[in-house]
Amino acid sequence: MNNVPQTALKTGKNKKFYKYFKEYQWSNVLAMIKNNRLDPKICTNDFKQKLVVITGATSGIGYFTALKYASHGADLLCVNRNVQKSEALCREIEREFGVKCSYKIADLSSLKEIFRVAEELAAINTPIDVLIHNAGIYLTKKELTSDGLEKVFVVQYLSSFIINYLLKDKLKSQGNARIIMVNSEGHRFAAWGLRMDDLNWERGRYSGLKSYGSAKLAQLLSMIVFDEQFQNTGVTINAMHPGAVKTETGQENGPVYRWFKRNFIDKTLKSPEISAEALYYLGVSMEMEAVSGKFFNLTTVEEPAPPALDKEVACEVWERSLDLAGLRAQ
Repeated sequence: MNNVPQTALKTGKNKKFYKYFKEYQWSNVLAMIKNNRLDPKICTNDFKQKLVVITGATSGIGYFTALKYASHGADLLCVNRNVQKSEALCREIEREFGVKCSYKIADLSSLKEIFRVAEELAAINTPIDVLIHNAGIYLTKKELTSDGLEKVFVVQYLSSFIINYLLKDKLKSQGNARIIMVNSEGHRFAAWGLRMDDLNWERGRYSGLKSYGSAKLAQLLSMIVFDEQFQNTGVTINAMHPGAVKTETGQENGPVYRWFKRNFIDKTLKSPEISAEALYYLGVSMEMEAVSGKFFNLTTVEEPAPPALDKEVACEVWERSLDLAGLRAQ
């Protein structure tokens, strides 16, 4: 991509700008505002002797989601960063609900560790009934991973892409599985699409909102291709906005941001329990059995921003992701 003339990149960007500009509709914006006020649908079905894999389960949305599934009889396999918090979570769940809870430790900003944990998940004999990509990060200043990639892009998007890709065959062989990606209305921050020539923010000005929005947009675009590959296999893949809820995302930032978040942002937010209700409904409800490739605001289907529906760019994102992850030889 670096060998493409800058004039060509600028022309391509302008073409997408006008394409997306024409596709934006006020009705979709109004629907989003309306949907933000809705409560999630509730599923009361049990999920006994099923295995649920959740990334980032020691706090916030992941924690309450783990409790929700465990309360209905599901066994859990959690992918976390912290050993002590993981052990405490599993002790709590096994004591309170009498189900099995295990964990794997992985830093989802490291390609090596993402591959390791994905390969370990692919090797387990037990079917994975629900796979929930919840781990996330929000940074106000750009950071690069040990692999030289922008950190938010890797944690928020590339990690889920790699895990989904390496689990494809296992999930298809099961004949039934649901993948749910905790996405965000924040994908709308990338209003004019991805800068495919600058995914590492080496040219454009970095901001927390723009990097977060771009990563979430990339995840929605990858869903288009995954959905096509899962057709008629019994595997579904969906994305959801978890609502305006309080989480620990952003703790990696400086003291000024953390103070502002604690004293202003968090005071306007709801409990992550509503997100857990939505994730349980999406993972268990019979109404969701054949639903795939959709974006939900909690449990309400919603049309994402026009750049998230661009199949041409989705294929480009797919190919670029294979290259960035080194998956060509897989």
